[in-house]
Amino acid sequence: MGGIGERVVQQLQQSKTKYPLILRVAPYLWLLAIGCVTLIWHVGSIGLIDETEPLFVEASRQMSLTGDWITPFFDGETRFDKPPLIYWLMVIAFQFLGVNEFAARLPSVLAAFAIVFLCFHTLRCYGEAAVRHLTSDISGQEHPETPPAAHSPQPQTVLTSHRLIVSASHLPAYLGATMLLLNPNTFFWGRTAYSDMLLTACIGGSLLAFFLGYAQPDNPHRQQRWYFVFYALMGLAVLTKGPIGIVLPGLAIGGFVLYLGNGRELLREMRLLRGGWVVLVIALPWYILVTLANGDAFINSFFGYHNMERFTQVVNHHAGPWYFHFLVILVGFLPWSAYLPAALVRPFRVDISRPWQQRRYWHTQPRFQQLGLFAAFWFVAVLGFFTLATTKYFSYTLPLMPAAAILVALFWTEYITQVATRRQPGFILSSVINLGLLLAMMGAVLYCPQWLSADPWMPNLGLHVQQVGLPVLGGAVWGLTTIAAIALVWRRSHWLWLANLLGFMAFIVLVVHPFVIVADVERQLPLRDIAQTVLRVKQPTEDLVMLGFKKPSLVFYTRQHVTYLTQPAAVIAYLQTQPRDRVGALIVAAERPLEKSGLQPNQYQEISQAGVYHLIRVAK
Repeated sequence: MGGIGERVVQQLQQSKTKYPLILRVAPYLWLLAIGCVTLIWHVGSIGLIDETEPLFVEASRQMSLTGDWITPFFDGETRFDKPPLIYWLMVIAFQFLGVNEFAARLPSVLAAFAIVFLCFHTLRCYGEAAVRHLTSDISGQEHPETPPAAHSPQPQTVLTSHRLIVSASHLPAYLGATMLLLNPNTFFWGRTAYSDMLLTACIGGSLLAFFLGYAQPDNPHRQQRWYFVFYALMGLAVLTKGPIGIVLPGLAIGGFVLYLGNGRELLREMRLLRGGWVVLVIALPWYILVTLANGDAFINSFFGYHNMERFTQVVNHHAGPWYFHFLVILVGFLPWSAYLPAALVRPFRVDISRPWQQRRYWHTQPRFQQLGLFAAFWFVAVLGFFTLATTKYFSYTLPLMPAAAILVALFWTEYITQVATRRQPGFILSSVINLGLLLAMMGAVLYCPQWLSADPWMPNLGLHVQQVGLPVLGGAVWGLTTIAAIALVWRRSHWLWLANLLGFMAFIVLVVHPFVIVADVERQLPLRDIAQTVLRVKQPTEDLVMLGFKKPSLVFYTRQHVTYLTQPAAVIAYLQTQPRDRVGALIVAAERPLEKSGLQPNQYQEISQAGVYHLIRVAK
């Protein structure tokens, strides 16, 4: 078998020499093909998802309409929740593609691809550097006294293992980028018009750029270029979300540097003063202009409410227990999250004779070999910060996903290239957790019709999902994946990761995409139908009112000002106080808010009904 392995490696090396362009482009085509399924397919086929997505999109539409690129507005009111970068990108997309759902979501799609490709590049550089380092160890030319890093492939397996189908130097890159692209978090946030995937690309990209600069001290010119990219992306992160764009990279890098004890050397390399000017030149002008235009209203809302209060108080009812984000990562990084605990502690359990010397050990390693350690500090910094924050939300820990993918990719690289590690308890326990999660997903999909109908805005979703057979199909996908995984775990095969990948891909294609369309028809399509009716029947002297709940998509699809009355009983007083030039209102309401409004059936005319929504006309 060793001869077969050597011939495979020789053929790979010959292919590299004969077809260098194809082999250079192939991984990006691989990632693009997966991304077309997970990020692009049907991305513009469903409507905006209430309640948050339309706020971003409508603010961008109004920015495009008014030409005011400084102050974001929604429905005539300032919206200081987020800085303007996501709005600017949407406006540019609108100008080229028109005002539609695909254009609105395109910045998130491109941001997801960008962070995946940069993650691939970083891991590929790491893998190539690791192979060079190990090859030099074999020849005895360099580092004869330093043992290889715990997560690096052993030299003999890198050079001769018949188990490797791809070059060992690119294996971490394929694994990490694929894992980052194939998980629920990337699937959802990469396809929606929020600012969160853009923030992840900016913060994650800045940290990857930092490491690419840090890891190349022997090439000062290239190092300084990557440090410039690091500062530029931090500036863009500040334009995407605010001060958190500096805080999170600072915490991750600060913890990493303090552990290694090379802060002085690093500060000289990074040229911190010059980098600070880069961040300020990119981010500061908008903050100055928006403050001049809005004064204390911007400062109190953005810095006070949307930054300080989110950390110290519960904002927008987004409360949760201290372990909230642990659960989000468990579900959001499926099916790879089974390996996160073992992958996270691996850099701190280096196999050396004196465990208390691990810090010194890492300090003596070539810098590229410190990628796993850096990713661990990155992961802990983001998770720790948002665990301490009082407000909890599903997207807050999204910037740690690239670190999670790197950690698990290095963990799996060791598993695949070193047969001995397959007997270690960490790998065995992670594999058992993997099987448990697959079974849990199968059970959740089969049981989903019972809890999908709990949403009052789509009460028949569970029934419709069951009618098209998605629970049975999804259960079959995860059931077959579980059976294959059990067989692979039993044989201690390194192909378990492929079973996870194929199972997740099949689930997305066969179940998730059809489910998204069914959910859109049930939840959002009725409101879009109501909006189209409003455009046909609304008189210029009528107001448009929504009772009970705020569904911002009504503003986007009607292109009209909407008055939202969260207390349905306030509608009568509202009608009584209308100006003289108003003759009444078109009111959109669900059944219960309409009953609580105090309006009697003889006081209004029902024009249309779609889903749970009623459109009625009330005279003044």
